[in-house]
Amino acid sequence: MAAAPAAAGSRSGRGRRAAATVAAWGGWGGRPRPGNILLQLRQGQLTGRGLVRAVQFTETFLAERDKQSKWSGIPQLLLKLYATSHLHSDFTECQNILKEISPLLSMEAMAFVTEERKLTQETTYPNTYIFDLFGGVDLLVEILMRPTISIRGQKLKISDEMSKDCLSILYNTCVCTEGVTKRLAEKNDFVIFLFTLMTSKKTFLQTATLIEDILGVKKEMIRLDEVPNLSSLVSNFDQQQLANFCRILAVTISEMDTGNDDKHTLLAKNAQQKKSLSLGPSAAEINQAALLSIPGFVERLCKLATRKVSESTGTASFLQELEEWYTWLDNALVLDALMRVANEESEHNQASIVFPPPGASEENGLPHTSTRTQLPQSMKIMHEIMYKLEVLYVLCVLLMGRQRNQVHRMIAEFKLIPGLNNLFDKLIWRKHSASALVLHGHNQNCDCSPDITLKIQFLRLLQSFSDHHENKYLLLNNQELNELSAISLKANIPEVEAVLNTDRSLVCDGKRGLLTRLLQVMKKEPAESSFRFWQARAVESFLRGTTSYADQMFLLKRGLLEHILYCIVDSECKSRDVLQSYFDLLGELMKFNVDAFKRFNKYINTDAKFQVFLKQINSSLVDSNMLVRCVTLSLDRFENQVDMKVAEVLSECRLLAYISQVPTQMSFLFRLINIIHVQTLTQENVSCLNTSLVILMLARRKERLPLYLRLLQRMEHSKKYPGFLLNNFHNLLRFWQQHYLHKDKDSTCLENSSCISFSYWKETVSILLNPDRQSPSALVSYIEEPYMDIDRDFTEE
Repeated sequence: MAAAPAAAGSRSGRGRRAAATVAAWGGWGGRPRPGNILLQLRQGQLTGRGLVRAVQFTETFLAERDKQSKWSGIPQLLLKLYATSHLHSDFTECQNILKEISPLLSMEAMAFVTEERKLTQETTYPNTYIFDLFGGVDLLVEILMRPTISIRGQKLKISDEMSKDCLSILYNTCVCTEGVTKRLAEKNDFVIFLFTLMTSKKTFLQTATLIEDILGVKKEMIRLDEVPNLSSLVSNFDQQQLANFCRILAVTISEMDTGNDDKHTLLAKNAQQKKSLSLGPSAAEINQAALLSIPGFVERLCKLATRKVSESTGTASFLQELEEWYTWLDNALVLDALMRVANEESEHNQASIVFPPPGASEENGLPHTSTRTQLPQSMKIMHEIMYKLEVLYVLCVLLMGRQRNQVHRMIAEFKLIPGLNNLFDKLIWRKHSASALVLHGHNQNCDCSPDITLKIQFLRLLQSFSDHHENKYLLLNNQELNELSAISLKANIPEVEAVLNTDRSLVCDGKRGLLTRLLQVMKKEPAESSFRFWQARAVESFLRGTTSYADQMFLLKRGLLEHILYCIVDSECKSRDVLQSYFDLLGELMKFNVDAFKRFNKYINTDAKFQVFLKQINSSLVDSNMLVRCVTLSLDRFENQVDMKVAEVLSECRLLAYISQVPTQMSFLFRLINIIHVQTLTQENVSCLNTSLVILMLARRKERLPLYLRLLQRMEHSKKYPGFLLNNFHNLLRFWQQHYLHKDKDSTCLENSSCISFSYWKETVSILLNPDRQSPSALVSYIEEPYMDIDRDFTEE
């Protein structure tokens, strides 16, 4: 302890450091309490005052304390690093020190990520924690940003190798030490600066991985238009870099989710939209526009998404990337799995790449390569899957953004859909092999598996691509488009204009289009498969919009209706999500289609089957109400048609007979209104409100609206709660006016899906909300005065 009195007696900066040391030791009255210095450093880190860095201590003192606390010499190394990284240094010694620090942290981080590390006791203080506590993170940030400083007009430079070491150490610290990533995220200038480090291939992967983690915890979304020379940066990426860059873009172009369920209510969304209108475009929208302004950006994404495995990066460059990933613990588990796959295939196929077991003595623990460097095919496939996941996600988000039509046009032009069609069997929906890659702690059927995630992302892309857009016919091939025309000709109805306008040079090629391929795998999907939901959503999106008889018949001919009914009735599906998606799809498939109702009646050919079907419908009207709406609309149309075929269906179909009964309609109406309230309305359950309105609009057409309202009043009284339902419905309709009268898209969707003009929707709501208690069609006429509660304010600030 000889250094302490000398330090205390100095009048220089060393004296001030010694004083801080005395404070940390709690005075010279005795031995220090364990952890006292660390507590002081932690407090300084939080407040920015007091002890914050290793440089505030003497080297002798740190060495003495290190013997007791076993800090692995990290504070002393930081002291040296500070001394050798000043503005006028050549950084040579600095890099050597970083090489000493790096393995101390990387081994700990490897254990942390692979879950081999046992829970660390508070008294052991892991290396990464000590590194951060003594100011290592802030020091490395300063070193990395030295190139932003100019001395006599010249900017400082540091080598790529040194930047790489700094990034590696920072990432390892983020992995192991809580709070570091969030602190880095608060340094906006540093986050923006990191993007500039991606110009070098040597530091690209490390930089991208660190940025991805930082943006994942950043409270405010970064704006890409603030990144210097963004267009040039992205344009100079090779395809491999662009695919990895998509991991970052996924965070920057998606609207931030608050994670609060209340914020997903339509009330809250409407309030947020009003606020957004006054604030202008969101950061995500600005970022999407910035990317779309980069020449060739979408075209390159389409090429990446449709690239065949044989066209992917060559063996040498992929091996180089594996070496990079070996040091990056975020993907260590993926790499382990790739190595395992390679070993399995090498045993069977005598593959030329041999990966050493853990603890092998080879430098950096990297795989050996013989003169033949043929990479196992399964590793190539998984490599491509990991890339395509990110690319498809970015394309999907862009398809749902403000520039949707622009993106649609480009995606069609660059032949994304026929390209994906060509990859469907060999990559996207390939059969699982025994060695298919799964993440640590998961299995092949887990949604976290890359194989599974790629399929789901692919289905989400198809859903976004087809939804209410005429480009959906690009999912077919030329022969299938001709089939649509033949269906229209046979039915003596005009061809769909979008079919006639489809550019035949951009459609799928081969024997089957993408939609047909999807139907084939959909029918083979196991009952418990999580894909059922996404498959049904993707096919339903093809049918959405103005009802097309030809589209419905195209799918009916391929046995889709029978498959859906089998899943609902015979397999007695229990998943609410899958049931909802199947009911929605069934409704779109059957709406106004006599042939579909005939097929339904042929399949549901016994009372027992019909009762199972009704049980599924009635188990959750939130899930099944779209089917109820479609059948109700179809019944109304059929009743107004003079046709033998229609008359036959009306007389034979159990479902139409069931829906035609007034007690059935009233039961649905009562429950639909009762299960929703203004404060709980979401995008998912608002359909219940619109279905109840459809029932009442059709009653109004038949001049039966007062009857239905009177029956609702009686049902209220029978439940001993007069007024509770009609007051709620009044509030719901007031909200409906606020929500729909200012949103063109929603009103167009209502009109197209129901074939009822939106003016009739508005008129019906106005009639129901008429304040005149003498009106037989006004809700207030059926609410007794003592129970009136229609003026409640349901708006949210």
